[in-house]
Amino acid sequence: MIFSGKTRLAGVMGWPVAHSRSPRVHGFWLRQHNIDGAYLPLAVHPEKLDAALRGLSAMSFSGCNLTIPHKVAALKLIDKVSPLAARIGAVNTVTVTKDGALMGDNSDAFGFLENLRDLAPKLDFAAGPAVVLGSGGAARAVCAGLLQSGTPEIRLLNRNMARAEALAKTLGSLIGPQPWTARHAALEGAALLINTTSLGMDGQPALELDLALLPEDAVVNDLVYSPLDTAFLAAARARGHIAVDGLGMLLHQARPGFADWFGVEPEVTAELRDFVAGDLAG
Repeated sequence: MIFSGKTRLAGVMGWPVAHSRSPRVHGFWLRQHNIDGAYLPLAVHPEKLDAALRGLSAMSFSGCNLTIPHKVAALKLIDKVSPLAARIGAVNTVTVTKDGALMGDNSDAFGFLENLRDLAPKLDFAAGPAVVLGSGGAARAVCAGLLQSGTPEIRLLNRNMARAEALAKTLGSLIGPQPWTARHAALEGAALLINTTSLGMDGQPALELDLALLPEDAVVNDLVYSPLDTAFLAAARARGHIAVDGLGMLLHQARPGFADWFGVEPEVTAELRDFVAGDLAG
């Protein structure tokens, strides 16, 4: 591809960054819309994150995504942070404003909600409690999204009870932390079940969860997307639940940044999903 002097630039900063599928997602949209732009993987050591972020404006970048381990550290390094990113405690999308300032936002909650609305369109977030497994960065975004959508109660279960309690203290009284041993009983009466842990991911232990008390009409979502169809989702599907994998969250969370940087509102289509899923299989 030949770039011009007007090429719009964006990328993803991480350490390491080779695992990121974001260049594949944004590259698909750039080609689809015939945009004179590029989205680059940017390997940035944590000690150089401040300099790298400041370099975005100097190098005429429109912005960037941030992945592990930079999402939290960036909060103190950028000029403006959206209320949602501040609430979640992490930044994954940075936009360079016209005056060269860095604006930080978090699109993970958006991606989580849009994925569910896409694959479980009849889900009523206000219909009953949500059970969230895990209390890391993904869980914070998920809980923030659920609260935005009117979920009446969030039952938060984590192997480290102190972390679950800290998250609940930050995000509000509708979140009730419970010990990991209560995860089976916590499913009773739930309308939505979300796994935000790494359990079930390739190379990780399986997620052990008895679904017997989960109502038949509950939706089950696993944020893991490698493998795409986890044993947890397969078990839920066998019971008749709508089972939503984590790939869609990855795809949808990329939309706001692309729109800001390249001026086009992209769509998550079956073609995009197949394109990225094919890379996961490889």
